[in-house]
Amino acid sequence: MKRSLLVFSFLAACSLAAFAVDQTETAVFAGGSFWSLQAVFEKVYGVISVVAGYTGGSSKNPTTNSYAAGGHVQAVEVLFDPSRVGYGELLERFWHNTDPTDAAGQFSDRGPQYRPVLFWLDARQKAEAEASKNALAKSGRFTRPIVAELRQAERFYAAEKPQQDYAVKHPAEFLSYLARSGRETFLTRVWGAGAAQDMAPPPSARGGEYRRPPKGELRKILTPLQYEVTQENGTETPFENEYWNNHRPGIYVDVVSGEPLFSSQDKFESGTGWPSFTRPLVPDNIVIKVDRSLGMARVEVRSRYADSHLGHVFEDGPAPTGLRYCMDSAALRFVPVADLAKEGYAEYLHLFKEAS
Repeated sequence: MKRSLLVFSFLAACSLAAFAVDQTETAVFAGGSFWSLQAVFEKVYGVISVVAGYTGGSSKNPTTNSYAAGGHVQAVEVLFDPSRVGYGELLERFWHNTDPTDAAGQFSDRGPQYRPVLFWLDARQKAEAEASKNALAKSGRFTRPIVAELRQAERFYAAEKPQQDYAVKHPAEFLSYLARSGRETFLTRVWGAGAAQDMAPPPSARGGEYRRPPKGELRKILTPLQYEVTQENGTETPFENEYWNNHRPGIYVDVVSGEPLFSSQDKFESGTGWPSFTRPLVPDNIVIKVDRSLGMARVEVRSRYADSHLGHVFEDGPAPTGLRYCMDSAALRFVPVADLAKEGYAEYLHLFKEAS
């Protein structure tokens, strides 16, 4: 028999469109194919969303077929939390993944619609971008002048759905594009081995490392409660689960696939009796859906690759997001900082520099 799915009355119903994120900042970058820059910035911790699109031109409602004629460039609009990642760090990511000396395009993508541009949204961003560009010019990293433009941001138009998250949806084709474009070779020559790794698709999409075993196998490797929660959308008992009161530093991964989901740095005491987080560690690994199972619209949270039911997200969380990802411990596995490297999560060690 399933455990009750009833929750406290203050867990108000909410819809996908209702989310409002406070204390965020927006940055806009253009540097060749927006597929490439979207793949870069989506991996940055503290980045909430990255949208591929068109900006800088005079035409209205540009499309894939018309944006260049209207004077627009391919660009990405990055929504980020400045308490987690600064604009300066995003600028560094931009420089490390473009050719700022080429005003006629980027690598095999030729034409003014592919030129590198930093679109600043306020005076502070403008000053930071100018200082960063000047520092790069003085560093001697490039033998040619830095010609990337600095321009005030203009209206940004989101690209069509097939253009969004291309690296995630078509990893093999995207990797082939990177190799053919000359971008990977250039970045390696300028910045050293591994310089192009920011641009690669997520490992789970590229190599199938995160997967859901067949249900028959899941019955053997999961406890009855873990199976009920992840596969049958169950909910465990509040205050009587493994991680609601866990305060150790580390990350939480999907108990089925191992895909990284949340960080202890974003965990907070919600008083609900379930582990609660203000944001995901890897937004790409989270899928949200409308759940009407109790006669009200709630927002269900599932993992992308295992498709595990994880819990729900509500709008009554603390700053900076105002969200509460209310998760079931049974859907998670905790990996402490000391075990991150040996379990294959070394890329997250830098988040816990002060952790003992």
